[in-house]
Amino acid sequence: MVTRRQLLQGASALALLGGVGLRGAPAAGAAAAKPAAKKNTYVPVTDPLVRKKLSQWQDWKFGIILHWGTYSQLGIVESWSICSEDEPWCKRPKGVGYVEWKRRYEQLPKTFNPVKFDPDGWARAAHDAGMRYVVFTTKHHDGFCMFDTATTDYRITAPDVPFHTNPRANAAKAVFDAFRARDFGIGAYFSKADWHTPDYWSPEWATPTRNNNYDTRKYPETWKRFVEFTHKQVEEITSQYGRIDLMWLDAGWVDGAETHPDAEAYGMQVPWAQDIDMPRIAELARRNQPGIILVNRDEGGPYENYRTPEQMVPKHPLPYPWETCMTMGTSWSWKPDDEYKSPRELVHTLVGIVAKGGNLLLGIGPEGNGTLPAAALQRLQAIGEWMKVNGSAIHGTRPIAPYEDGKFRFTRNKDGSVNAIYLAAAGEAPPASVVLRGVQPTHDARIELLGGPESLAWTRHDSLTTITLPPSVRRQLSGALAWTLRISAVQLPAQGYESCDAGISYAVIPGGAPASWRGNPESIFCSSLKSEMDSRFRPQRTQAARE
Repeated sequence: MVTRRQLLQGASALALLGGVGLRGAPAAGAAAAKPAAKKNTYVPVTDPLVRKKLSQWQDWKFGIILHWGTYSQLGIVESWSICSEDEPWCKRPKGVGYVEWKRRYEQLPKTFNPVKFDPDGWARAAHDAGMRYVVFTTKHHDGFCMFDTATTDYRITAPDVPFHTNPRANAAKAVFDAFRARDFGIGAYFSKADWHTPDYWSPEWATPTRNNNYDTRKYPETWKRFVEFTHKQVEEITSQYGRIDLMWLDAGWVDGAETHPDAEAYGMQVPWAQDIDMPRIAELARRNQPGIILVNRDEGGPYENYRTPEQMVPKHPLPYPWETCMTMGTSWSWKPDDEYKSPRELVHTLVGIVAKGGNLLLGIGPEGNGTLPAAALQRLQAIGEWMKVNGSAIHGTRPIAPYEDGKFRFTRNKDGSVNAIYLAAAGEAPPASVVLRGVQPTHDARIELLGGPESLAWTRHDSLTTITLPPSVRRQLSGALAWTLRISAVQLPAQGYESCDAGISYAVIPGGAPASWRGNPESIFCSSLKSEMDSRFRPQRTQAARE
């Protein structure tokens, strides 16, 4: 997949900003001595209100994340073009110097007038696709606020923004209200970094990396102002915008460690901490929104209530709540002529993630005029048609071993029934019969095709279950993206479930698991999964598109 941070994504951006082509950004500053890496450990949730909300979030399964801001006018990458790092997503037009580019970028609010902004239409399209929660960019790294904040004039409701007179000028409120009206879970994306405020990127010094550009040990008062600024914005979002179910805190390099592993992966170590006082942020958020889920990305610890692998799907189920965040196309923000994944690939990805116990947060970038791209809407509609028939095999389910078998992926309903979801290839003729391994129906189980007219005949020999698909069923399945067999009851391993996060149910362990493992996030089973994930997660994160 092409990385999302290709700065100029179309001729419109080049024409408006005066460039013709791309060149690399200046190299990042010399790396400081490498300190010891911080242990990035998941800490199980103990707050009963948060645990309840996490369980509800696990029921939702499928959400949408919307990156929208002034950058959307140009079809360019969100924020990163004003960062001087030597990365492909930080590039800017050939012949335009950094200072001039940043000046032009920060003038974008003066032309931002998305008169076709239709949050109700966004919510309708997402709901009809089977999505159940939304995450919206209240503020990305560039610092431009898509909500009516009192902390800065760099906001969508400022007098110099043409859109400020529109009834929906407070975009975050309009989005949250529209999605909440359709009973969505509401998530506020919020960047802990802010490249606009002088208390993060001081005008006294250059800005060679994404980090703040001064030593917080030498200038504690400047950093204190930034921390207070951040806390005020969190207070506004969690107290003035109705029910908020989760805060999705990005910019993982902003934390109390001298060098966060995320920055270390790019060779951008700084010898000072960027501690924004997460305990205080949690206190503010949960005072205003009891039980709110905090997603302090890539941090580990008590304020990362679920994990967010980006642009990738773990190989195995993970021992904690998790969500793959992935773009529908190649970019988080809108990009002209973007290449979108096919409905088949999107459905298969969703099914595979849910079978492993995760959620899918699918990224779509609205256009600068406030509309969702036509190609994205077409795919949402196709996913919705599939979800109308098969949604009960996704929403509210939990994983069950063996999770997958050949083209089948398995999920478990709360009533004990099991779904075997067949991932059909393009042009594949439906088979006359299928064989299930691992998941064994009870002797009196009923097996049916979701959306089908009748029960299906089946036989079992040892651990193999053969299910017959008559001609009428095969005709019905012709051209399907995927299809689901519902098994009313299955035989479970004697030892039952392994709960790797001390309360959130995850998986049936083949053959059972010793009682001492259950509910213990450091058990052999959980540790092996964490080890497997850690070995894949960091290297891929350094190459994958970053939020």
